[in-house]
Amino acid sequence: MADWFARPILHVKDVDASLCFYESQLGFTSPWRYDEEGRARVAQVDRQGCALILANNLAQEKIGKAVMFISLNADPATPENAVAALDALRAELEAKGVPVKESSWGYRLLVVNDLDGNQLFFNYPSETALT
Repeated sequence: MADWFARPILHVKDVDASLCFYESQLGFTSPWRYDEEGRARVAQVDRQGCALILANNLAQEKIGKAVMFISLNADPATPENAVAALDALRAELEAKGVPVKESSWGYRLLVVNDLDGNQLFFNYPSETALT
């Protein structure tokens, strides 16, 4: 059986500006981009197994409406590692000036809005690590 790999699409107003935010503020890298008329129209950003597509392709009504869960796969047998991973990510992002909100969806998560209002929910998948 083949493994699946998903790359969700986040619709953004300006792919170049979003690339800058995802790379400099959130620590992603960009392995590829597609340009038209000297501007990026579609690009991929990656970080630690998470891949997202940033696109500006005339879907104006979809800009800023995505909600993305990004799980930090810390060892579920040691909940303190999961909490430490989430705390370390928060410290990293805040040190770069990224506003981070605490939230909960039955477990603790961090919420980051990108430049267009797309929301990234950083969580860990262990029920034993509830706070």
